Amino acid sequence: MKEEKALVIDTIREWVNSSPYLIVLDYTGMKVSEFSELRGRLRKVGAAVKVVKNTLFKRAIGEEVLAGLGKDLTGQTAIVSGGKDAPAAAKVIKSFKAEFTRPNLRSGLMDGKVLGVSEIVMLADLPSAEVLRARLLGAISAPASTLARLLAEPGARLARVLKSKSEAAPAAGA
Repeated sequence: MKEEKALVIDTIREWVNSSPYLIVLDYTGMKVSEFSELRGRLRKVGAAVKVVKNTLFKRAIGEEVLAGLGKDLTGQTAIVSGGKDAPAAAKVIKSFKAEFTRPNLRSGLMDGKVLGVSEIVMLADLPSAEVLRARLLGAISAPASTLARLLAEPGARLARVLKSKSEAAPAAGA
């Protein structure tokens, strides 16, 4: 039995260390169908949710991290982790909670920094990665576009003047 617990603790530790973020949830009171729905929605954004036993989770993450996450891990605990898009996972949890009133956020961990509930909600309110990339690209390309327009304007102005003169010349000669 001790070997099995050690294996589970190592698996949790590996899972925690391999993800750039964790969101700790209290899923007390959720129906199995609701939890399955949450799991499916998170899977669509590249995240996973796993149920963990509190004592094994405490052992896996260690005292240092546990102090930041809060030692009050009681009740039914689930951990959300995944790839790189933490805001997408936070958005899913926030919208799911608005729809079903559960799960409750407890805390989180992102790049070694402990997040409170309010910080996770702020993370959920961030625009998606695609929107941020588009905004960044727009901000980078805007000065170049302005410069191109400014450089092209004298030539375009000259072309417009010549065109209007050429259109006016036949009318004056007639």
